[in-house]
Amino acid sequence: MLAAAAVISGMAVVLSWLATHLLLVGVILAAATVVAAVVLRVRVLARRQDLEARVAQLRHIGPFLSMSPKAFEHALADLCRRDGCTKVTVVGGAGDLAADVLATTPTGQRILIQAKRYGPKTFVGSQDVQKVNGTYRDVHHCDLAAVVTTSSLTKAATAFCTQVGIRVVDRGALALWAEGTGKPPWA
Repeated sequence: MLAAAAVISGMAVVLSWLATHLLLVGVILAAATVVAAVVLRVRVLARRQDLEARVAQLRHIGPFLSMSPKAFEHALADLCRRDGCTKVTVVGGAGDLAADVLATTPTGQRILIQAKRYGPKTFVGSQDVQKVNGTYRDVHHCDLAAVVTTSSLTKAATAFCTQVGIRVVDRGALALWAEGTGKPPWA
């Protein structure tokens, strides 16, 4: 009971002080709001400049060919951000259920990208694209799916993608997308 009275008494003192110093409180709150806005703006600008620097290095197919698979996934995420996607997440790894990058396109559709950073003599096969088809809608709740590779797909995998509507971005299409002259996977 005594503690409750002390708390109420303390609150009364604080409220009384605030009431008599309302202008000072307003100035402090306004200054804090301005500082927070400036800090947020600086962070957003720094992130944008960082993205622009990373994407500038991706204007040619060469860097993609020497990346690790994980770096390739992050590079594709950067291309998605460059081209207006939001909510871009790199989820690749063991147990990713055929999703390496998830993003929301500029038109509001969710896209799943399966990244395959392969050498020129290794092809994306039917099993890979069948996994994508089996998970992109029901597991990842996406509207679109794409397979992006530094190589190409087997004929059977290409036929399957055409049949079910999975977008294919092979080495040539990836080079054009990276340069900014080709279409992104969702277009």
